[in-house]
Amino acid sequence: MLLDLENVKKSFVEPNGDQLPILDIPRFQLQRNEQMVLVGPSGCGKTTMLHVIAGIRRADAGAVRIDGTDIESLSEAGRDRFRAAKIGYIFQTFNLLPGFSALENVLLGMTFARGRKDPPRAQMLLDRVGLTARASHNPSALSVGEQQRVAVARALANRPALILADEPTANVDHAHQSQIVELIRETCREENIGLLMVTHSQEVASQFERVDRLEEINRV
Repeated sequence: MLLDLENVKKSFVEPNGDQLPILDIPRFQLQRNEQMVLVGPSGCGKTTMLHVIAGIRRADAGAVRIDGTDIESLSEAGRDRFRAAKIGYIFQTFNLLPGFSALENVLLGMTFARGRKDPPRAQMLLDRVGLTARASHNPSALSVGEQQRVAVARALANRPALILADEPTANVDHAHQSQIVELIRETCREENIGLLMVTHSQEVASQFERVDRLEEINRV
């Protein structure tokens, strides 16, 4: 089992002090190398669930096991190290550093986990996502679709066990959405990486064999 959530709960505090429940998930699992999509309307807690899985936010209760480790038992620094080593995160807003080239953005992603840069692998990943000739370009010189491709390459940099993709086509034009999703799926297959993608797009969801609806697994 690659990912196992058990009795995970998460709430936020509203301005008036009341608790606003967001997640109450009795069980959610993802097998090794499995690819699936989690769907639901905007604001239903999909991103919060990814943040809890990634250790960006700590759950209020429950266990979040990734590759056999319950990240809820780790310190904040421990979760950061674990995330850098085991998880690749693809943001819908890309989060590329504007002052660095595509190649440098991928290389920087490598330093977070092991502190070592691997230029041949970084270039290979950019080649794989079709950016061989754009490696030296800064994000401002790249199209939106090309920036997302850099974000995919960066997420793969440290050979993670799990890729979390948060609405990765939200800022990509409609004509290239399927292409981006298939690029992510293909690279995960080649690298033997599990994939959990969240989206509100039924068109994106239709590209996956396993589709879970958050409202069906979340008791909130």
